[in-house]
Amino acid sequence: MKTRFYLILTVLLATLTLYSQNHEDALRYSRTQPIGSARYMAMGGAYGSIGADFSALSINPAGIGMFRKSEFTLTPLISFSETEATYFDQMLDDSKYNLGLGNIGFIYSSELSGSSRDAGWQRIQFGFGYNRINLFNNRVFIQGFNNNSSLMTGYAHMADGNMPENLDQFTTGLAYDTWLIWPMDDSVDPLYDTDAYFGNVMQQQTITTSGSMSEMSFSVGSNYKDRLYIGASIGIPYIRYNYESEYKETDPENRYPEFVSLTRRENIETRGSGVNLKLGAIVRASNWLRLGAAFHTPTFYSNMRDDWRYSMSSQLILDNQQENRSAEAPRGRFDYELTTPLKAIGSATVLFGKSGLVSAEYEFADYSEIKLNSSSYKYVEENRTMRDEYTAAHNIKFGTEWRLNDVYFRGGYAIFGSPYKSDINDGSGDQLSLGLGLRQQDYYVDFAWVSTTFKEDRYMYWVPEGDGLDFFTPVANQTFNRQLFMLTLGWRF
Repeated sequence: MKTRFYLILTVLLATLTLYSQNHEDALRYSRTQPIGSARYMAMGGAYGSIGADFSALSINPAGIGMFRKSEFTLTPLISFSETEATYFDQMLDDSKYNLGLGNIGFIYSSELSGSSRDAGWQRIQFGFGYNRINLFNNRVFIQGFNNNSSLMTGYAHMADGNMPENLDQFTTGLAYDTWLIWPMDDSVDPLYDTDAYFGNVMQQQTITTSGSMSEMSFSVGSNYKDRLYIGASIGIPYIRYNYESEYKETDPENRYPEFVSLTRRENIETRGSGVNLKLGAIVRASNWLRLGAAFHTPTFYSNMRDDWRYSMSSQLILDNQQENRSAEAPRGRFDYELTTPLKAIGSATVLFGKSGLVSAEYEFADYSEIKLNSSSYKYVEENRTMRDEYTAAHNIKFGTEWRLNDVYFRGGYAIFGSPYKSDINDGSGDQLSLGLGLRQQDYYVDFAWVSTTFKEDRYMYWVPEGDGLDFFTPVANQTFNRQLFMLTLGWRF
């Protein structure tokens, strides 16, 4: 319980410091899963030993060695995300639609000639293009009546011992400027008070996120006697993440003579790019069995940047008149670096002649190895928290495909392990997918439906525990579901 408390405290206070980056942000940009072609997604992403699909360049680049023709592919998609949030036994949901692009890419395949072919190397392939590796489009609405604490309860404790001019300009300073907290005496280390110290307020928060992570891939591969396939990809991922939050508290029961409402707004924009290397191999062990292995180096993001804006407003009744107060913090900006963990992937595919196949894949990533850094702030506490509280996640994927003449029927299922070591959060999820495809000699059309579900708790804010006070950190239990509808168009030449 003590470990759980200190992790909650670290999570919440880290989000309220000058350096807005914290280990939750680092995890968000480290947990990636390619959202590529419709065929790849319909088969649950269990594609590491199948190959001959542009999405494979972001999983096992050896798959490029199986292309016998040059190819161009394009995948538009529609995403629908819905999040259910339960807070103080009140469940609400919200949803958001978005149009996007799963991938676009080009593969060039050419026969080798001369001594290379005589040595057993059959073809060489080059590929470049774009795979989407994360989606951030979502909207959450949380609401509940809290009879225990207020956001200002934690702010008053954070302000204790500080003169008003020394309060944090992004948090407690805003609360002081809007008359939501105040010192109880004129000493040099005052204690602070607030109206709704023991809660009994209606709380609601609307969170809207948008953006994505995309990766440009530059790949090369070859095959040896159509038994061994090798490949390598240089990946250049891009991050574009926008976060908007509006948090409100009101007094619906008119318990407080002066307090009417408060509103806190947050806007955060994150931009960044990095580089990584992926190496892979596929072995055709027999006519019915393929085995694959891939290794992804850590991704090094050397130019991450956060821009943020915080503001707060209040409505109060003073001298029988309504008083509206507002305050805005200085705009913040910070440049930093992020290193995500390496990944190791093993896969196997069983083929049933030309009728169908069944595939399975295992992915390992140790999220305790995530690192944040900058020239002016070393993120000692954040990196320690990730090392102590994150752990290795084990992702398992299954896929199948069956052929009826020129029509292909596909299905898949994936289990995503939790990156959390303790019971501080869930973070696990699963994915169900179905698909249909039509394949001709010179073109193909594939469709996929994918449903992904994750469970994760949101800690609304920090309040003190102990000292004889019966406070606790309020938690909203969230269930996130995203459905994708994808269409891939491909041309061979």
